Amino acid sequence: MASAGGAGPSGPPRSTSQTGRQRTMARMPTRAYTMRPDGFSGEDGVDVVEEELVPSSLAPIVPILRAANEIEEENPRVAYLCRFTAFEKAHIMDPNSSGRGVRQFKTYLLHRLVKDEQDTKPVLATTDAREIQKFYEQYCRKYLEEDQEKRKPEEMARHYQIASVLYDVLKTVTPDKHEYDKYAKGVEKEKASFSQYNILPLNISVPRQPIMEIPEIKAAVELLRQMVDLPMPRIELTQSSDGKTVPDEMDRHVVHDLLDWLWQTFGFQKGNVENQKEHLILLLANIDMRQQGTSHHSERHVQHMIHSNTVIYLMDKIFNNYNSWCRYLHLESNIRIPRDASTQQPELLYIGLYLLIWGEASNVRFMPECLCYIFHHMARDLHDIISNRSEGSFEPPFQREGSDDAFLQLVIQPIYRVMQKEAARSKRGTVSHSMWRNYDDLNEYFWSKKCFKKLGWPMDPTADFFAETRAKNETEQHGHVISRRRASKTNFVEVRTFLHLFRSFDRMWAFFILAFQAMVIIAWSPSGLLSSIFEPEVFKNVLTIFITAAFLNFLQATLEIILNWKAWKSLECSQRIRYILKFAVAVAWLIILPTTYSSSIQNPTGLVKFVSNWINLQNETIYNYAVALYMLPNIFSALFFMFLPIRRALERSNARIIRFLLWWTQPKLYVARGMYEDTCSLLKYTTFWILLLICKLAFSYYVEIAPLVEPTRIIMSLERPPYEWHEFFPNLRHNLGVVVTVWAPIVMVYFMDTQIWYAIFSTIYGGVHGAFSRLGEIRTLGMLRSRFEAIPRAFGKKLVPNHGSHLKQDEEDKNPPFDKFADIWNAFINSLREEDLLSNREKDLLVVPSSGSETSVFQWPPFLLASKIPIALDMAKSVKKKDDELMKRIKQDPYTEYAVIECYETLLDILYSIIVEQSDKNVVDRICDSIQDSIRRKSLVKEFRLDELPQLSAKFDKLLNLLKEYDENDPVKKNTQIANLLQDIMEIITQDIMKNGQGVLKDEGPKQLFADLNLDSLKHVAWREKCIRLQLLLTTKESAIYVPTNLEARRRITFFANSLFMKMPRAPPVRSMMSFSVLTPYFKEEVLFSPEDLHKKNEDGISILFYLRKIYPDEFRNFLERIEFKPKDEEELKDSMNDICLWASYRGQTLTRTVRGMMYYRKALEIQCLQDTKDPAKFDRYRSIESYQELQSGIEMAQAIADIKFTYVVSCQVYGMQKTSKDVKDKSRYQNILDLMIINPSLRVAFIDEVEAPTGNGATEKTYYSVLVKGGEKYDEEIYRIKLPGRPTDIGEGKPENQNHAIIFTRGEALQAIDMNQDNYIEEAFKMRNVLEEFDESKKYGKSKPTILGLREHIFTGSVSSLAWFMSNQETSFVTIGQRVLANPLKVRFHYGHPDIFDRLFHITRGGISKASKTINLSEDIFSGFNSTMRGGNVTHHEYMQVGKGRDVGMNQISSFEAKVANGNGEQTLSRDIYRLGRRFDFYRMLSFYFTTVGFYFSSMVTVLTVYVFLYGRLYLVMSGLERSIMLDPRNQQNVKALENALASQSIFQLGLLLVLPMVMEVGLEKGFRTALGEFVIMQLQLASVFFTFQLGTKTHYYGRTILHGGAKYRPTGRGFVVYHAKFAENYRMYSRSHFVKGLELLILLVVYLVYGRSYRSSSLYLFVTCSIWILVASWLFAPFIFNPSCFEWQKTVDDWTDWRKWMGNRGGIGMSVEQSWEAWWVGEQEHLRKTSIRALLLEIILSLRFLIYQYGIVYHLNIADHHKSIMVYAVSWVVMLLVLVVLKMVSIGRQKFGTDLQLMFRILKGLLFLGFVSVMAVLFVVLHLTISDVFASILGYLPTGWCLLLIGQACSPLIKRTMLWDSIMELGRSYENIMGLILFLPIGFLSWFPFVSEFQTRLLFNQAFSRGLQISRILAGQKGIGEFEFE
Repeated sequence: MASAGGAGPSGPPRSTSQTGRQRTMARMPTRAYTMRPDGFSGEDGVDVVEEELVPSSLAPIVPILRAANEIEEENPRVAYLCRFTAFEKAHIMDPNSSGRGVRQFKTYLLHRLVKDEQDTKPVLATTDAREIQKFYEQYCRKYLEEDQEKRKPEEMARHYQIASVLYDVLKTVTPDKHEYDKYAKGVEKEKASFSQYNILPLNISVPRQPIMEIPEIKAAVELLRQMVDLPMPRIELTQSSDGKTVPDEMDRHVVHDLLDWLWQTFGFQKGNVENQKEHLILLLANIDMRQQGTSHHSERHVQHMIHSNTVIYLMDKIFNNYNSWCRYLHLESNIRIPRDASTQQPELLYIGLYLLIWGEASNVRFMPECLCYIFHHMARDLHDIISNRSEGSFEPPFQREGSDDAFLQLVIQPIYRVMQKEAARSKRGTVSHSMWRNYDDLNEYFWSKKCFKKLGWPMDPTADFFAETRAKNETEQHGHVISRRRASKTNFVEVRTFLHLFRSFDRMWAFFILAFQAMVIIAWSPSGLLSSIFEPEVFKNVLTIFITAAFLNFLQATLEIILNWKAWKSLECSQRIRYILKFAVAVAWLIILPTTYSSSIQNPTGLVKFVSNWINLQNETIYNYAVALYMLPNIFSALFFMFLPIRRALERSNARIIRFLLWWTQPKLYVARGMYEDTCSLLKYTTFWILLLICKLAFSYYVEIAPLVEPTRIIMSLERPPYEWHEFFPNLRHNLGVVVTVWAPIVMVYFMDTQIWYAIFSTIYGGVHGAFSRLGEIRTLGMLRSRFEAIPRAFGKKLVPNHGSHLKQDEEDKNPPFDKFADIWNAFINSLREEDLLSNREKDLLVVPSSGSETSVFQWPPFLLASKIPIALDMAKSVKKKDDELMKRIKQDPYTEYAVIECYETLLDILYSIIVEQSDKNVVDRICDSIQDSIRRKSLVKEFRLDELPQLSAKFDKLLNLLKEYDENDPVKKNTQIANLLQDIMEIITQDIMKNGQGVLKDEGPKQLFADLNLDSLKHVAWREKCIRLQLLLTTKESAIYVPTNLEARRRITFFANSLFMKMPRAPPVRSMMSFSVLTPYFKEEVLFSPEDLHKKNEDGISILFYLRKIYPDEFRNFLERIEFKPKDEEELKDSMNDICLWASYRGQTLTRTVRGMMYYRKALEIQCLQDTKDPAKFDRYRSIESYQELQSGIEMAQAIADIKFTYVVSCQVYGMQKTSKDVKDKSRYQNILDLMIINPSLRVAFIDEVEAPTGNGATEKTYYSVLVKGGEKYDEEIYRIKLPGRPTDIGEGKPENQNHAIIFTRGEALQAIDMNQDNYIEEAFKMRNVLEEFDESKKYGKSKPTILGLREHIFTGSVSSLAWFMSNQETSFVTIGQRVLANPLKVRFHYGHPDIFDRLFHITRGGISKASKTINLSEDIFSGFNSTMRGGNVTHHEYMQVGKGRDVGMNQISSFEAKVANGNGEQTLSRDIYRLGRRFDFYRMLSFYFTTVGFYFSSMVTVLTVYVFLYGRLYLVMSGLERSIMLDPRNQQNVKALENALASQSIFQLGLLLVLPMVMEVGLEKGFRTALGEFVIMQLQLASVFFTFQLGTKTHYYGRTILHGGAKYRPTGRGFVVYHAKFAENYRMYSRSHFVKGLELLILLVVYLVYGRSYRSSSLYLFVTCSIWILVASWLFAPFIFNPSCFEWQKTVDDWTDWRKWMGNRGGIGMSVEQSWEAWWVGEQEHLRKTSIRALLLEIILSLRFLIYQYGIVYHLNIADHHKSIMVYAVSWVVMLLVLVVLKMVSIGRQKFGTDLQLMFRILKGLLFLGFVSVMAVLFVVLHLTISDVFASILGYLPTGWCLLLIGQACSPLIKRTMLWDSIMELGRSYENIMGLILFLPIGFLSWFPFVSEFQTRLLFNQAFSRGLQISRILAGQKGIGEFEFE
């Protein structure tokens, strides 16, 4: 039988024992993993882990191979038989080896079997059959019967799994029936009870787990198992989907509880049922714990029951959205609970049904109302079943023959296919949004009652929802999709146009436009004063604003129809009528108001007359009536605004009569109804904006508008000036061209400068609010020391639960919980030590002793008491007369008094513990009595020689050293030394110090005093700690004011101390806290640095390890001290590479760092739970066996409570792929993630498993699963596997889809979203209970309870470089002061991907924690904030807790990040969420919303456009000659200054100072304003303004391009350490279009104006305006090189030039990447033009025409033009241009035709052309008086013209490619790129000649790191000859 294993060449021998991975809690992640070699053959002696070789289609054989590896050492022959069985199963499953990787795996296994057959022999019997039988019997007896109760459930599960495999092997080897069948059935039944579990071992009965002893868990399990009177479904036995064959009685579905019943009834998957069963039990238990408190905790003997309120509360949370949806659609809810129900069975069935639907819905989870629709119908089916209890059984409504996933196939799969088709149609989001339906469109289909008629139930596959959206006759042409029939969008269409900004925020634009119009009218009045509005003529003119308002209203109504046209079919009839009527009314008002106004011009009225005339209406003009009627809706709206509760109730009402009344003002929508805050919040943000708008309008009036009026009047009154070019409109009156040129930039500044005012006001308010929140009260070590005494009291009030006792304030102050504070404080300090932020000595100085408070004073940390004893000794020496004086001096500093008392009492304690004889104790007693008596009589100074105390202190120091170094192996020697020292001490006390001590020390017998000692106590750790602490107090002479020295440790300690004084809810007991989960999405980021990663050197010779050691020198020293590394030997240190890899990874942005940080939550909960159960929680101080057992029991229960309160899931999307990958990097990531799971048993990893299996027709089919695994002893253990309808990431954006597939495995009522680049700290984890209490703070928030809790972040990457510092400061200001103001008072904080905490039940029933539609939801996180707000949520911000976060640190990384965010904001501008929030917020909240989201980016773009408009206006004035003739007119000279002031108001933006304001305020608040001022100055010296100005260009470019053309995409930034030099070509590719082209255009504008301009040369203010633009140009052109390390090193410059020339010269083609060829990059840069709309292409062409003005203006100023102004001059210039292009084309054709074969002809052609050129130039110079300046001017004029032609050619590329001109366009583009590259490179090359420039740049870039001891000059110079490990 064994020989049938196969024949073939044998493989090399293999030792499977090496593949085992031993699990210990202290085990660290390792990079030593077994690789899968190509071909699986195991060449080169590399071991393989067989299970990792198994293709996904053969997954069922993995347990067999695992079992073979496990038993190989016990019985190699049986292991061989297991592999043989695995091979046979693999062959049966895929006989043709059609699956991917199957053939290779079979080949490997076959070779292994041949080798093992020869090498192994039976041990227990003579045949294989008897061998397997005996081994099976032996294994079962040994592992399953003996000592079963002593083994852990995980171990028993493994043994049962192996036994099951052995039985399968036994049946394969001996297929006949035998005596083991019955025994095996029992094993199989027991195995089911030991199946892998997640948190709750529901099937494990023995041994009983502590978590299952929790009363609430037991009660919840029991509640679900109550199945009284439930009819049972009739089930036909079918084969399961995985093809598994088991005995009939074991395949029978057993219904244990309500969820099992739902599983059988509705055809859910078993994995889903098990997952949601645990989910529901934990929810019930946790909610019950919270609602019942701890009252039953002490009454364990009473059978606990889940309270009915718990189920009602859970029902309300889960079905809140469903009930709201039913009310909205006027449906009757299908949740029907019988009134006479005696149990909670119906409620639990409905809850379970919803959770099971949600758990299996996959991508449909993003469509909450679709889930409501599904649940609505299934709840009806459920009600029908449970209401008919008379029949004992029923036919299940969901069944598919031969399948166990009926619900997935019948309900979810059809909906998924629709989403899949729409996603495919979108072409990964590159097609216009209007061409396909996204998640929102599909979900909003269920907002209408029509879905019930059209879709039905079961769902009709012919319904329009499932209709094919792509017509058969659809074609593609030139990259543009053309369709004759499109799917209808739902309710909204995302059209690419800037008009969305007006459509969404029309009220704001109307306000600013009307205010501008009114201010201009008032300023234009004769007096120009605001009071002139009372003048009749002025007031009449001001009334024209209503005509403007009517026009804006008409524009809004028109946009509503045009932009929503493609969703017209989906709108209800009433909505269509509303749109049409709105448009008709807008047209009517647009006609009525101008008409009535023109008729009333003859009857002017003033304001007073206007008001008085309303009393007598008969005399009023019809225009006034029209205005009053027009304003009537707004007046009603203002009145409603004052009565918010009424308006909120009306808008949220679903009553038909109210909906009818509100029909005109508010379209019917399910979301965004009644979004009004409470009156207090309303008053706060309304006041904020009223004050801001007053300042803004006053500034605009007095600084921008009023000063321009007089110059404008004069300009308009001047006669028509002489033009210096051919004027197309010579008869234009009033010099309107000049007026427009002057006013255009001012108008743009007017619309943009509100953003500046917002920055100023938010900075001021945020600073004041932060100060009142007590931020920054403790910001230095000095402040910490001065207030440390108050910290335990604050700790007791905030972090210690009151356990139901209501102590008075003064009682709490008198009795602070010192013991609990000490435990928490020490855990914090120990964590800092483990993270290497402290040295051992610093740790000893900071900890509070754990040996118990045996002194009469609290034992403060030694760093507070350091040097106090030496100071006290000096005081004692100096006092000679009175005790009172000594006491006064000592009590001046309370810590000195504490130190003296503690030292005295501790010394006595030590003495009494080591002396044995009573005589010795009597001596000590006499000394103590003498001291106490003298203190009482105040005669201490008189009776003791205190100046001898230093001598005594020295002796005690020696004694403590001996006690610390006591060696049990040599006790005699140490005993003698200690005894002698004690005798010396006693002699000093009695003879030198005590004046009357002669008789104290006398022997009372034959024994010598202090000769017999008891040193057993020295063995205890606590006793040694006491000695160490006492020695520190006695000997530390220097002040510990600089402890700790590490800046990060200081920051964390001071922030933790400061946060205790901030306002936060009091922590509840751990049992009563809200349960929560943490979810981290992970893709392919770094998990753990390998030794290769750390030692790999970049081009400068810098390795990551070397870099980190220089950045963090103190932390590396602390690390070496921690691992007790002493020899300074490089090779020896390499033996500790595992520890070094961890140390480095904890300082990078790695998954290892994130996991460590998040697992602090669990550690904190365990400590706090022990504190709650032990009062006080002295869990390090137990000594007796009984107390130790009690402690162990307490620890186990604390771990169990922590398990049900906290869950951490990392969604490693491609973990399954990495597991089987051949790529070394992927394989190492898999191994490291596995190691993280093994080290952290409570860590869970979710991933998408792709299984490729053969189908019946020979093809293969891919199936996808959501899988949850945990770490086992050696491998990952699968817990749940849930089949998916398809690949989730095919539909939406990657990160939200990754979160969504894993969210079903999270638990609890709260969910914290943590990104992969975040960190956490244990001291912050202690405050998690407090934060979660914010969800239930009804007094603080009223009815609008928070649904998202925002937390602040600390950016930990700020010390890497100056760029990282800038980015860190910018990000810090946003996550602190920025979000502080957003949350309060503005109420517009959303979710930004930060460590926010979600109300989990609220969000999982409303679409999840992010949105995922391709492209439009690129910034997926903020949309969850939008969604939460629109659905009635409340987002808050809390700054008493912080989480660490890493940011990008290199210039290119930062720019990629800014581009990604700008892209996201561009897509947000088009989204329905922005539209609905902009329309539904009240006016002032809408202003907050605009200026803190898309408005910031639009304002940034307007800033840049203002510069363009200003310069092109100057260009027009200069080239036309108007500047000379008008602006220099004597009558206008007096107004020049006013004109300059107005123009200068926008220059502040170009300096990039706007973003610095919040930074300075926040740094000042938290570090002090002197520090803030210093940092501000340093930032400016390090060119922070250049950096921020450069990023302004990044925002502008990508925001504008996204709205016009699309192209938004996720940009991976990389989060590594960036000290490498980016090549010139790389920078050029990245910034060419976004910065360099624009910068060069502005440069040409400035140069032209400089050459031809004539005015303002003496004006310093105007120079300041142009200087700011020069700074902008310099920033855009050279910032990437200034912030590029080593950019100005000569060798680097030479290498960059070579690389640049090579890149420019490479031709494109198939397979050429953009990094290799300019041509490939150039084509890729035009990608957005090929996918954009015709409208956007036309706009691009129109904008390109601006470049023609240069040529048009310059040709008329040439000397050769001889002042001719005919149009023919311009025509001739075009002839010249065309001739040049023709000549260049001839040369190009000549090179192609004659360049190779007819070289001579080509040379002759070039010679003739050259001679012709020289001749023509000679004639021009001699005859037509051409000058050299004309030549340069012509070049300046023709270059922009050529660029214009190039841009038009690119826009029209489909047409150009049909002609022969495309190659010419490409060559023209190459020429321009060469010119631009040369212009940029010349300054770099020039500066590279000077070595000091490179040194200065290094200092500039890395100054922050220099201040921390970073030797960056050595880093950038390389490590030539320097060892990796260098010891100082």
